Amino acid sequence: MKSYIIHLIRHGMTEANVKGQYVGVTDTPLCEEGKEKLRSLRKNYEYPKVDVYYSSPLSRCIETCNIIYPDAKINIIDDLKECSFGDWEGKTTDELSKNEEFISWLEGGQQTSPPNGESGIDFQKRVCLAFSKIVDELMKSGTTSAAVFAHGGVIMTLLAAYGLPRASFYDWIVENGCGYSVRITPGLWMRDKVVEVYQKLPLGFDGKINGDFKYLMDTAREAANRAYGENKE
Repeated sequence: MKSYIIHLIRHGMTEANVKGQYVGVTDTPLCEEGKEKLRSLRKNYEYPKVDVYYSSPLSRCIETCNIIYPDAKINIIDDLKECSFGDWEGKTTDELSKNEEFISWLEGGQQTSPPNGESGIDFQKRVCLAFSKIVDELMKSGTTSAAVFAHGGVIMTLLAAYGLPRASFYDWIVENGCGYSVRITPGLWMRDKVVEVYQKLPLGFDGKINGDFKYLMDTAREAANRAYGENKE
């Protein structure tokens, strides 16, 4: 039976990533360091060839696609945007640490939302529906490979919902410009809504750029744990 391959790739680094800010739907571009790292990844490692390209509408994802796949014709999917942090967009944890609403949000799990923002459960429903529509479109057209450029929270949420092997969402944290390849078998997808996560991207990359990956992972894990309502052990 025919299978379908989707490569989920996180956007490159932005100034907000460097500063540790909560930035979801704010349209922040790639920083120069982020662009340079993407060019280095593309030069030294391999991103698979694909038939179709999808992206969040936010510029950091579109710019990333254009650097990695310069000739790509991008299909924009609005619902692939990152979670909205509402009034806390652009703020850091330190800046919000004494805010009572922020503390309540951290303790409230997926059902709660930032002021004028999006709850974890609403975010999950939105991005999972967007992914399902992409899968349906591939199957109907017979297109067997695609690249999806999205945000860290989007990728983690999708793999936590659908990915095999099973893992918690923050276990799927991935560095900027990197990602995962998933294989979709129609029978399993239609019956169980699962995808096989079978490799990391780019091919051959060991997960370290200039020795800063451990810091980025620790920072991202903490932010994700707080932002998306994961219960602490």
